[in-house]
Amino acid sequence: MGNALALLVQVVRSQIVGYAVNQINCNDDNFRSGFVAIAGTPNVGKSTLLNRLLGEKVSITSKKPQTTRNRILGIMHMPEAQIIFIDTPGVHKATSPLNTRIVEVAMSTLGEVDLILILADVMSKNIDSERILIQNIKGQNKPVLLALNKIDLIKKPLLLSVIDQWEKVYPFKEIIPLSAKTGSQVDVLIKTIETLLPLGPPFFPPDSITDLTERFIVSELIREKVFRLTNKEIPYSIAVTVDSFSENKKSSVVKIHATIHVERDSQKGIVIGKSGGKLKTIGETARKDIERFLDKKVYLILFVRVQKNWSKNTKSLRKFGY
Repeated sequence: MGNALALLVQVVRSQIVGYAVNQINCNDDNFRSGFVAIAGTPNVGKSTLLNRLLGEKVSITSKKPQTTRNRILGIMHMPEAQIIFIDTPGVHKATSPLNTRIVEVAMSTLGEVDLILILADVMSKNIDSERILIQNIKGQNKPVLLALNKIDLIKKPLLLSVIDQWEKVYPFKEIIPLSAKTGSQVDVLIKTIETLLPLGPPFFPPDSITDLTERFIVSELIREKVFRLTNKEIPYSIAVTVDSFSENKKSSVVKIHATIHVERDSQKGIVIGKSGGKLKTIGETARKDIERFLDKKVYLILFVRVQKNWSKNTKSLRKFGY
């Protein structure tokens, strides 16, 4: 996945000259554009921040750590800048094959962007994971910003203490306290990023907000509901694939068949629930989000399948896009 990101950035950069001339009327010599990685430890609010920045839900969220498994690209359009944000999985000490690949995605992203945005939780420290993250940004020849999230939950004297602690860790270009949930100080972050981006024309057309496919976003919305509606180890043992995606031209109804893959028979029973109740709830809540995303009526059919120990199997990891 890291190589895929590097290739994406290289391809986009190599095509920019012809694209800008032919597709975008941008003659402003002061226009800025570039890639920004949003990095941090698990559960600090990276996906919430990305969705806030874009005003659209492109990255799923939950209170459980390690919800994001892939890199998620979101494009912000401004009068004098285009910011391409890349939401990365939470950095942590990985032990399983799946988590190792997740962290590799996050780390490889840092070398391919123009600016690194570290997001930290002012209410909670994850010392081991933060140490891994800081170690990986040392030596990066690019600006590094620190955004301290969840300031709506902390009193000012304590916030000043947290800022002081982080100033001793790394020479950040700027430290910006904010709240991704309420939007407080997010405008300051945007303006700061804009001033640090390189000069250059936009990379994407003005109506683009992501490079992700509809199938991928649909599978993520379904996975989000499993994360939110099941407990214990279930969320970390599931993957979702979209098996078919078709639209009836007459009725404009999108019919989707998707499969929730689990690792054990016992997990299958939990996801389905008594008399199919849990699976029905997952499907109903996912369908509502998918309809908002597609702006169309959706007929969603979910299946649950046991894929023994898929998170430990290299072939299965590739199959599910990790």
